[in-house]
Amino acid sequence: MKFKLDENFGTRGIAKLASFGHDVATVLGQGLCTSPDALLIEICLAERRCLVTMDLDFANPIQYPPRQYAGIAVLRLPARSGLVEIDHALETLGRTLGAESLEGKLWIVELERIREYADESAFE
Repeated sequence: MKFKLDENFGTRGIAKLASFGHDVATVLGQGLCTSPDALLIEICLAERRCLVTMDLDFANPIQYPPRQYAGIAVLRLPARSGLVEIDHALETLGRTLGAESLEGKLWIVELERIREYADESAFE
């Protein structure tokens, strides 16, 4: 899978997802730090990359309908989380992607689990 890590992830995040065999690009590496959210998600769409972020704005399925994108993974961690918790959440994401695809989905990644947004229109 192809990922774009948001600016709040460093080289450890790249290494963690790459260790699961994923193609990882970064906002920092592409000079996109402080880019508006709308521009960032459009670049991810054009590159067919799943966005991995801690920006809770991307967890809004009305503003960013998951089915339009290659995937959105929002890490939701406890307050005062550090590198260990971020690594753990990325490990959870990488492990789960071995069994499932994130294409067109919104995943909320926590330390020990992933919650998937269910598009209500799929049940109509």
